[in-house]
Amino acid sequence: MSGSLLTATRDRVRFITLNRPERHNAFDDSLIAELTCAFQDAAADPAVRVVVLDSVGKSFSAGADLDWMRRMAGYDHQRNLADARALADLMRTIESCPKPTIAVVQGAAYGGGVGLVACCDMAVASGHALFCLSEVKLGIIPAVISPYVVRAIGGRAARRYFQTAETFTASKAAELGLVSEVAPADGLIEQRDRWIAQLLVNGPQAMAAAKDLAVQAAERPLDDSLRGWTAERIASLRASDEGREGIAAFLERRKPSWIEG
Repeated sequence: MSGSLLTATRDRVRFITLNRPERHNAFDDSLIAELTCAFQDAAADPAVRVVVLDSVGKSFSAGADLDWMRRMAGYDHQRNLADARALADLMRTIESCPKPTIAVVQGAAYGGGVGLVACCDMAVASGHALFCLSEVKLGIIPAVISPYVVRAIGGRAARRYFQTAETFTASKAAELGLVSEVAPADGLIEQRDRWIAQLLVNGPQAMAAAKDLAVQAAERPLDDSLRGWTAERIASLRASDEGREGIAAFLERRKPSWIEG
């Protein structure tokens, strides 16, 4: 990884940190590729149980880097399409990570930065963090991030904020569902660690299945196919090694094998 992206693993948690404070942690094609690889590596590492996305400096992420946008303006349609698909791949990689993902938002999240937050499973934001879907101010639209943002805040709110490009507060972001919790600046780590502690006592395979369950239940029609799929999923998990171990540990009043110590 370059100095623009830092990664570290501590106590089964992979930390992926945006490290461009002088650029407000804006991303370009290079950083997009690095972030994609970082999340793919975290997903594939059996020693990693939780993934945290955070950043250093005043801002969480200002979205697209201005120099990168200037370069894109000179690209033809095919080159712009390739760049857009790379960003789409990043968002999908984060959203589909089989490990629980936590965004720690210490400052402003603009444009694509909002997309990064929306793709994570949960987010804690500082009370003074600000959010803005600012693309229309530049004559463009938040196209690639839109599926994830709309799922987070709902279609009605998306119509408003996609078009007005107005800035909204962390408390409003929580009201909309983009942010899970709002904390004082000095309380972000405490909330992050509270989630991590809770996640580490849960079955890792079960959490991956639970994430997929939440997505499928929200997006698929409520019909016989979905009901059959949910029945199949719980039957499979009950019969799995992890399911058997978890139920046995509960009945025997002991810790399951996935909990260290």
